[in-house]
Amino acid sequence: MTTTDRVRDIVAPLVADADLDLYDLDLAGGVLQVLVDKPGGADIGVISTLARTISRALDEHDPIDGTYALEVSSPGLERPLREPAHFAKAVGTTVKVKTKPGVEGDRRIEGVITASNDTAVTVQPADGSERTLRYEDIERARTTFEWGGAPKKNQERTKS
Repeated sequence: MTTTDRVRDIVAPLVADADLDLYDLDLAGGVLQVLVDKPGGADIGVISTLARTISRALDEHDPIDGTYALEVSSPGLERPLREPAHFAKAVGTTVKVKTKPGVEGDRRIEGVITASNDTAVTVQPADGSERTLRYEDIERARTTFEWGGAPKKNQERTKS
């Protein structure tokens, strides 16, 4: 069993007890990132209480060798996509994808996810073409958020 699996076994029931969904769990570079969500969004008070609960449980079970920093948060508007379930939930959403070196075609793709299954995702860029990528060929992917309205022009402040 990997360290990440041991951590997931400890963290998942705590997240469920807080009435949240475990969106993702990642241990890299001395940082344990726990992303939680629920329909309508996760409340910061609930997340901070959960962070203390997770910290105590990890201290008690000590599944991680060495030191690490714990981050508990929501996935945010521009959420990472790492698992097939993440891609499936994002069908119809605009994403940015970077493929691994050596994968045929452009390494960076931005477009709308039009289909997703257990092995691959299909992205349609603005030019109308479609590109199907196997998950193992994706280095990283995330949803993108388009802020509405045009940016305001800089206005000089007047001194009173």
